[in-house]
Amino acid sequence: MKTYFMRELGSGDIEELNRWRNDPDVIGSLVAPFRHIGLETDRAWFEHYMANRATTVRLGICHATSKAIVGAAYLTGIDWIARSGELGIWIGVAEHRGKGAGEFASRAVLRHAFCDLNLHRVHLSVVEDNMAARSLYRKLGFADEGRSRAAAFKNGRHVDLIRMAILAPDYKVQPRLLEAVEGEPRG
Repeated sequence: MKTYFMRELGSGDIEELNRWRNDPDVIGSLVAPFRHIGLETDRAWFEHYMANRATTVRLGICHATSKAIVGAAYLTGIDWIARSGELGIWIGVAEHRGKGAGEFASRAVLRHAFCDLNLHRVHLSVVEDNMAARSLYRKLGFADEGRSRAAAFKNGRHVDLIRMAILAPDYKVQPRLLEAVEGEPRG
């Protein structure tokens, strides 16, 4: 049995997402800076997402047994002409970090991007200190494309962001990526 499944975020997820966004430990390894975010702000954020689903996919990462949301994965800024989008992922429940939720979600989003949405390129930015994420993205076939110096302010200091991307031809030559999410419910 699979440990995780993906589904589209719903309005019932807003309170949990808001708790994560207000937790410095959750935000600490992500590109976004920590800031306090009110529940009404997140409700407005969700409404904006619902109005812009043509260029954004926002999925909950859920535990297969409890059905509880443990993280989220996004494909944003989808450009249908260039056939590209940006991957974002975060695991909000600490007990699920380092347990395969991020890898599962990354594989599922890449499969969706390349096999369902016919994208050609998926890119992301990752904080230079987040070695676990960088290692995962390389394992999945992402290549380093550059460095944005001192582009994020994290934990009281400026840090570099590493830009990475994977192209459809690189993804498709990796059968293990396709097989990893076979049989999984799709978002």
